[in-house]
Amino acid sequence: MAQPRVVDAGRWRAPGLAVLSYGFRPFFLLGALVAALAVPVWLHMLLHGMAPAGPFDALHWHAHEMIFGYLAAVIAGFLLTAVPNWTGRLPLSGLPLAGLVLLWLAGRVTLLVVPSPIWALLLDGAFLIVLAAAVWREIIAGRNLRNLPVAVLISLFALANLLFHLVTWWPAAAGYGERLALGVAAMLIGLVGGRIVPSFTRNWMARLGLEPLPVSFGRFDQATMVLTAVGLAGWIAVPANAAVGIVLVIASILHIVRMARWRGHYAVREPIVLVLHLGYLWLAASLLLLGLSALVPGTVSASTALHALSAGAVGTMTLAVMTRASLGHTGRAIVAGPATLAIYALVTLGAVMRVAAPWAGEAYLPVLAASGLVWSGAFALFVIAYGPLLVRPGAGRI
Repeated sequence: MAQPRVVDAGRWRAPGLAVLSYGFRPFFLLGALVAALAVPVWLHMLLHGMAPAGPFDALHWHAHEMIFGYLAAVIAGFLLTAVPNWTGRLPLSGLPLAGLVLLWLAGRVTLLVVPSPIWALLLDGAFLIVLAAAVWREIIAGRNLRNLPVAVLISLFALANLLFHLVTWWPAAAGYGERLALGVAAMLIGLVGGRIVPSFTRNWMARLGLEPLPVSFGRFDQATMVLTAVGLAGWIAVPANAAVGIVLVIASILHIVRMARWRGHYAVREPIVLVLHLGYLWLAASLLLLGLSALVPGTVSASTALHALSAGAVGTMTLAVMTRASLGHTGRAIVAGPATLAIYALVTLGAVMRVAAPWAGEAYLPVLAASGLVWSGAFALFVIAYGPLLVRPGAGRI
């Protein structure tokens, strides 16, 4: 039987514009741009009682664009870059990639200026459906069955977006789309982060001769992810249920034990490795806060727990992956320079301030506004520092 052709996807160069040679280039840049702009725009709407011209009010537009605008773009950039490495097949590039980018852009414009909920559903909803179909096609064609769970998760993410839109006609579905999407994001951090955090830590430690090395994926990791999936599924369905809260608290503890097995304390001397552990720590913290919000209502608000997951875990882990992948895939040394260090500091400070805002008393709104500006500033700095790398030619393997 003939062996499948293996492509060194990390060194693939497509003809045409460099920015369209690989999925991470346009989608990391555009996703960061949305994160940098959408939060200040939402804060302006909040403080001045304004709303976008699209089908959603200001709060729902903000929630949608953070999840299905910025996060969806980063997920697309990661998957369109990782899947070719997983399968040995050529990456999506050139005109097909440009078409996918334009479809994502159409969703952003429609939700901001077109009041019709039908057009919003059709244009914005189509992007994730097409992305999921592309991921399924590549994984099946490349016989890469190990990564089928990732294809399932991106399909659920597409479904979550549709649920978000359907609230216009089906108010009883309110909240389910957001929770499903954030649950998928948490699972992706657990699954993909559970591979890359110990792997990159092991590689770095091995170069320095540090021991003991991170523990490889095993049954403990499987059990942790199964319990996390059960807890998140319960949270999506009945977020205030005490039994669900107990499962989430236990899952949080297991994730902390999992991190301890990855020797993250060694990475204090290497920020570009340390930030991966920090992003994963935010995941454990957010599961704990979600569990406590169900177990002890009133002590931790659902909003605080949600922002620990979104601003903390998602924000930190996406920037950790975006900076590392952008450096590696454009042939630069995978080292955190001054701008990258500032990016990590800003996203961490912004997330901490956002989670702490409910305890600020009368200063709640100023702290909320400051946290949003600091957090979005991390992505603005990414656009400034990494934008030239993403649009210019250059290839390397992460």
